[in-house]
Amino acid sequence: MKPITDLNSLRDRLQPTDRMPIVFLGHGSPMNAIENNEYSRAWTQLGRTLPRPKAILVVSAHWMTRGTTLVDVSAIPRVIHDFHGFPQTLYDQDYPAYGNPELAREVVTLLASHHGEEDDRWGLDHGAWAVLKFLYPKADVPVFQVSIDMTRGLDHQLEIGKTLSDLRDRGVLILGSGNVVHNLRKMRPGGKPQDFAQEFDQIFADRLAERDFKALADKKNWGSLLHIAHPTVDHYLPALTIAGASNARDELTFMTDTIDLGSVSMRSFVFHAA
Repeated sequence: MKPITDLNSLRDRLQPTDRMPIVFLGHGSPMNAIENNEYSRAWTQLGRTLPRPKAILVVSAHWMTRGTTLVDVSAIPRVIHDFHGFPQTLYDQDYPAYGNPELAREVVTLLASHHGEEDDRWGLDHGAWAVLKFLYPKADVPVFQVSIDMTRGLDHQLEIGKTLSDLRDRGVLILGSGNVVHNLRKMRPGGKPQDFAQEFDQIFADRLAERDFKALADKKNWGSLLHIAHPTVDHYLPALTIAGASNARDELTFMTDTIDLGSVSMRSFVFHAA
């Protein structure tokens, strides 16, 4: 069968639905996956209010690639315990969701201009399953991940989000998982939020609310604050993906806007179709 390269043809193949919301969750410590805390409770409550999607597309900070944007096309994505030194209970966690190979391959086509390629080896890392287990605890919605190309600039992830945004009208929930501030070197367990973390987090929230996405993706505009808040930008990029997938008519809601461990922003947000 001839590959589909035309966006209109792709739209025709996916059944139209009401426009889905898009979600960014600050996932923080892997321990949030097994603890009853303000974050896990907020994710559970959010899951009760979200519509049931046909599929979930996850952009996680923990799947980084170079030169390509990979899409997991596996039928049964494996659960990855990509962390070390935690209690055995955390390694025992499972999220037995199915993938959606057909839809995932459509997304590869959609991302052709962004070097989209198929992958069947990744699965679901903890940036995905650790929050999905609260949003959709029965693991009964197909889910697949899309990687982050770390060779590209911040604005590239805005473009990825914009490209994926058509899926919102086809029953797909786009979920970004990372942290608005993520500096593990400056963590202080039980410590007060550090000034740089509060400053970056507030500026981000203000610019997101103003829809000034260009500023959010401008390294020069951030200056040294970006490197302090993100020694590496992997946890920041999924937030830009979700920003890019929004439009001016969406209603923005913030959740869990706190700084954990002194230097990790747990700020989450949802764009709802107005």
